[in-house]
Amino acid sequence: MIFENYPIPLPLEPYIEAIFYFKDFMPDHHVERFVPTGNIYLLFELDGITRHTLNNELVPLRSFTNAWISGMQRYYLNISAHPHSEMLVVKFKPFGAFPVFQFPIDTINDCIEPAERFFGADLLNLRNQIIENKSVTEKFAAMEAWLIDHCDPALQAPEELVQVMEALQAHPFARHQEILAGYPKSQKHLIQQFKKYGGLTPKIFHRILRFNKLLENINLKESIVWSDISYETGYADQSHFIKDFNAFCGINPTSYIQNGFNDSIPNFFPLDREG
Repeated sequence: MIFENYPIPLPLEPYIEAIFYFKDFMPDHHVERFVPTGNIYLLFELDGITRHTLNNELVPLRSFTNAWISGMQRYYLNISAHPHSEMLVVKFKPFGAFPVFQFPIDTINDCIEPAERFFGADLLNLRNQIIENKSVTEKFAAMEAWLIDHCDPALQAPEELVQVMEALQAHPFARHQEILAGYPKSQKHLIQQFKKYGGLTPKIFHRILRFNKLLENINLKESIVWSDISYETGYADQSHFIKDFNAFCGINPTSYIQNGFNDSIPNFFPLDREG
């Protein structure tokens, strides 16, 4: 399998968290669960394979080809996994998609939509160019040029909003009210701005940030004591902890460990692993 990360160039640093490419991915499963990360994704399939979202009975719900956008997700997703996959993926920073998309980000919350709905044939032409470019470096260069061309720096989130987001990221387990109180305008204005630039409210963002950090911590531990984990990560009680686990993972904490999902990538785990 080929897997490469693209070093983010300086003009895109305020907007893009990662750009990565993989080829000949050979999963040992057909369906995987995606845990929300607080990011928007622009995804290109380069292999002609149709991808699907699925319900909890693993019945396909929707199908996607060419390129699609995954908006801010508040709950887990079931997605198909395919052998011999080849994809290029752009992962936006929490406020990074707005200067590129140039519409309120909350309008695509919990959505996955064909990218051409927003960018037309221009986006499909980009996909064709990425496919035609033989080297990975050339594929990344085409993606970079498109992003720079479509990004309006004048539409960056205001600095005071970015400061709130950075504080939430730096303190995923605590200080929620204290951080929000530091915003110089009203709390209503803060929520409106968060939804416009990032899709989600500060409260939901902070929950997702906390849960992602929680999964990282679980994956690093050799033994798990759930009462300790819930305390360390700032949950008032285990009922809130279990509620978030079910919302973001679709299973309870005990099942997560029993199925060995803590040995997977923190935000993905297989639902039908072979063997």
